[in-house]
Amino acid sequence: MLLEFKTKNFKSFQDEMVFSMQAAPKQKGMEYSLLKGRYSSYKTGKALSKNIEVLSSAVIYGANASGKTNIISAIDAFKTIILRGNIDNSDTPTLNPCTASLELIPNKDTSENKPVSFAIKFFTNDLLFSYETEIDFGGFLQNEYDRKIVSERLFINDAEIFDRTRELRLNLKHSFLKRYLTDFSKRPDEAVKLAREGLSEKEFFLVKGFSTIVSPAISSMIQNYLKKMDVIVSSNQIEIQADPKKIQNNIAYIDAGLTDIAKEMGITSNAIGPIKNDNGAEICSFFQKESKAVPIKIFESYGTCRFINLFPIIARSLKKGSPLIVDEFDVSLHPFVLMNVISIYHNDEINKNKAQLIFNTHNPIFLNKNIFRRDEIKFVERDDETHGSMHYALSDFGTEGKKGVRKTEDYMKNYFINKYGAIRSIDFTSIFQKLMDEVEPL
Repeated sequence: MLLEFKTKNFKSFQDEMVFSMQAAPKQKGMEYSLLKGRYSSYKTGKALSKNIEVLSSAVIYGANASGKTNIISAIDAFKTIILRGNIDNSDTPTLNPCTASLELIPNKDTSENKPVSFAIKFFTNDLLFSYETEIDFGGFLQNEYDRKIVSERLFINDAEIFDRTRELRLNLKHSFLKRYLTDFSKRPDEAVKLAREGLSEKEFFLVKGFSTIVSPAISSMIQNYLKKMDVIVSSNQIEIQADPKKIQNNIAYIDAGLTDIAKEMGITSNAIGPIKNDNGAEICSFFQKESKAVPIKIFESYGTCRFINLFPIIARSLKKGSPLIVDEFDVSLHPFVLMNVISIYHNDEINKNKAQLIFNTHNPIFLNKNIFRRDEIKFVERDDETHGSMHYALSDFGTEGKKGVRKTEDYMKNYFINKYGAIRSIDFTSIFQKLMDEVEPL
């Protein structure tokens, strides 16, 4: 379960951005949508049992160019570079360019180079992990800069495990760690010395030294959690690839799950499944009378194709109990489709593995107390003078005073009268008037 993600100096977020999935205090209603866990906190040195309540979903609102996508992009960039293990650029093509060309990450409006920070807190394997890092990428578009990792810190169950700032420091005396540590880590001075000798300023200690010298088990838990976290930037470009090895009779097969999804969306005349072609396999619509198959991107509507491509990712998230974080999830999808998906993530009988759904949107229909709790409704607003983005939740307004937000209010109406911010008036009239008044060349 994702509890929190932070970043600073990432693209439009000059100041620290805290995206919290922890249930806000004093929020009542829709308790069935909360995910719950329990862990032993060692913050004071002694074990103290603590409960956590985590949101199963969140929706992000904001005007165009406000920074909504930058939240998802930051999570994706953090995940990618940690799993890569270093802060070098990559030649691997990606839907999120800043994960390959890291000079796109720093905020472009700062007058001096400032480090970019990332931090994540999540719960897995009955342990609460908190990892943070600060990286000097140089300035925006400064690709010849000598980058370096400024700091790394890891906490497990609120206890500090290592701190790589001015020097590398290990704290491995906590009793709950014993079963996860290597024999060599029982000699911390030697472990630190060996780690320093083999670690460069561009490599993450979490991935390299810690994973081999201190605890392969803990490092694997963290990396496995990040691997199963689906972060999708530019979701309209997602296209599932069929596995040719699974095709029956070496020709084609009808996928029951995809066909059921298609029928639920209104397709009744044909079935859906993969068929082999020269490039491997492709998802197609099957027409039994004609004994023919047509690629879905040619025959089906764009919205139907989008959901068929997203369906396996949603299913994987629910089965693995992992976060699904999607940019523009609802593009070309009917609101009832997405509302049903949200209700599935809120249904603890189906979402028994504690998966989470996070997405941004411009559709105001989800500003509804019967769909989302106030702490699940997030906003992003951008300052016209500083060009910096600010992030906050509807629950941050509280319930008292003129700015307070009560459950009885019409969230959608209040959003459109600019009570919550994260909206801007648009008027292209003068621009188009100017274009119409221009004299066309002969």
